[in-house]
Amino acid sequence: MPGPTPLERAARVKLVIFDVDGVLTDGSLHYGADGEALKTFNVHDGLGIKLLQESGVQTAIISARISPQVSRRAADLGISHVHQGGHDKLTPFNALLEKTGLTAEQVGFIGDDVVDLPILSRVGFAVAVPNGRPEVLARAHHVTTAHGGRGAVRELCELLLQAQSTHAAVMAQFMV
Repeated sequence: MPGPTPLERAARVKLVIFDVDGVLTDGSLHYGADGEALKTFNVHDGLGIKLLQESGVQTAIISARISPQVSRRAADLGISHVHQGGHDKLTPFNALLEKTGLTAEQVGFIGDDVVDLPILSRVGFAVAVPNGRPEVLARAHHVTTAHGGRGAVRELCELLLQAQSTHAAVMAQFMV
């Protein structure tokens, strides 16, 4: 008997965890004159995250890099669960499960590189961006059409809203 479809998996998600570089951004690092790494975030992705939160889905960030820009973006979006630093993403993932009381089956994760594999192989809904590493694409339950930093997160958020039958309710505020 085949496992659940991607939409069935998406319908169970209560928490979405986002990788940053290559997912919330296009993976590029721009260095300023003082050596500071700059990141560019997509505003459509940001609104998608806010709409997802309005529907009751929790959001989190787990990133291998440490960046003050990520902390700022997370604060702007109301993402309270943020872990930065270290290629071991599994430890903060497990801590997040314990903190929220959720099971791995209730979690969605979107990633793009091999450091994301330990989480991708455990969550109920594993998502990759199309420009992700082949190993990541092979583990994903769903691959977005849009690339990282170019609307992939918004696409995922809207898929979750559709799967959970909350899309119309959160969009009603804009349909004047």
